[in-house]
Parts: sequence; C-alpha cells; structure tokens
Amino acid sequence: MTRKIRMAVAAAAAVGLTTIASAQWTEQIPHGQAVRNVVLVHGAFVDGSGWRGVYDELTARGYSVSIVQNPLTALEDDVAATTRVLERQSGPAILVGHSWGGTVITEAGMHPNVASLVYVSALAPDAKETTAQQYNHYPASAEFLLDVGADGFGFVKADQFHSGFAADMTGTDAAFLRDSQLPIRMSSFETKVSNAAWRSKPSWAVISREDRAFGEGMLLGMARRINATIVEIPGSHAAFITQPALIAGVIDRAARSVSLQNSQSD
Repeated sequence: MTRKIRMAVAAAAAVGLTTIASAQWTEQIPHGQAVRNVVLVHGAFVDGSGWRGVYDELTARGYSVSIVQNPLTALEDDVAATTRVLERQSGPAILVGHSWGGTVITEAGMHPNVASLVYVSALAPDAKETTAQQYNHYPASAEFLLDVGADGFGFVKADQFHSGFAADMTGTDAAFLRDSQLPIRMSSFETKVSNAAWRSKPSWAVISREDRAFGEGMLLGMARRINATIVEIPGSHAAFITQPALIAGVIDRAARSVSLQNSQSD
C-alpha cells in the first residue's frame, strides 16, 4: 500500500512524521550507516547548480554528494551522464531526480550502486512507456507552456516562467533562472524507457503543493503508482532550490531507511 506522509512544518506531527527541529538538519549521519552517497540529477530547463542548497545540507550531515550535469539532448545521453557519475561512487547511493530527472533515474537507477530512488516533483514512467504518456488522463497545466524552436529544443515561455516554474522565488531570482534556461530536445519525451528501477528499488516522492508545472493530480498519481513513500512539502516546481532543508531531510530519511533495512536483512 502506498504510504503518504505530509511534511508541512505545522502538520508534520499530525500525520506521523517525526518533527525534525531545525538544529537537527545538520545532524551527522551514524558512522556505520551503509548508504553515505547521494547523486542528484536535475531536470529540463535548468542545470545542476540548482542543487547547491541541497548539496550544502547533505554534505553538512556527512554525505558524499555528486551532481550530474545532463546535456538534455536525449534520454540516452542523460542516462549515460548519470551512469558515469554512479560509476564513480565508492558504495551504495541514493539517486535523486527532479522533474525530467525522474525519467532519467527511472532508467539509470538499475545501476547496482543505486540503493533507493527519490523523485522530487518528478516524472516516473514505467518500462516501455514514454515520458509524454505520463501526461495522459491529467489536465494540462495552464501556467507551464513551452516555446519549441525549429531545431526541436524547448524552453519554458518567458512570460510564464515565474508563475509556472518558480512561483515561490523572488522576481529577481526567477528572472535569472528564466534567462539561464538549459533547453531540452523535445523528442526526449517520446523515447520509451527500457527499465523501471522503481519496480525493484524502494522509492520516495517529494511533492510540492504549489507545483504548477503539472496538471492537478498528476504528481500524486505517478507517486502512488510506483508505491513511493510520499512526502508533501510547501513550494513550487523549484522547491529543490527554495526548500533545500526539506528536500535534504527526505533524502536523509531514504538513506537511513534503506541502510536500516539492509542491516536487518544481514
């Protein structure tokens, strides 16, 4: 059964999630914890630098954190970029993907170094499905529209970027993110995924309540289908930038959880 955890700061205790005091965000991970590596995978229209806050939170806890820089030229290319980073890990890792990065980790997560998956406002196709198919049966977002060039690469429309992608950022910060967009080749969304790592590895899904990049119910529907542990947080589609402590907290919980499971099975 899908486990659903609501992680709003004021409501955390009411739904059974242990309240984490602010002083605990930098609590060091136990010396004997098996999973000490984290690999972060960005999505479309941004690059890996958006993970800086999450990186700082996790490294302060004692994790070794690596950030993938996706070329966004094809699913195969992004999976290859992620696999190269996974190959460099010294042990098991939590693989985290934001948005389009969820499709990437679904495929790349089959790598033996991946212990668990964390989907952050992310897509989660099944094997033999395309990313585009995930949008079927859900209403389209009215605030997240793309400009696609003659070369097949897409950008988020400039006049909708703030409201559709980064509504909880200041106008200045959202403008910088808008003007530094890394476009994605749109044909990537039509490429079928070969394998779905979430079918064999424990998964978590972080859902931002004010995410306007997806139609209503889409993120929750995908998370339930993959039987993820669901954590709802405040924030927009850019919560991986604006809510780094909450995102890092979920990643830490995933690492501790899979480490505990592995130790109990030994």
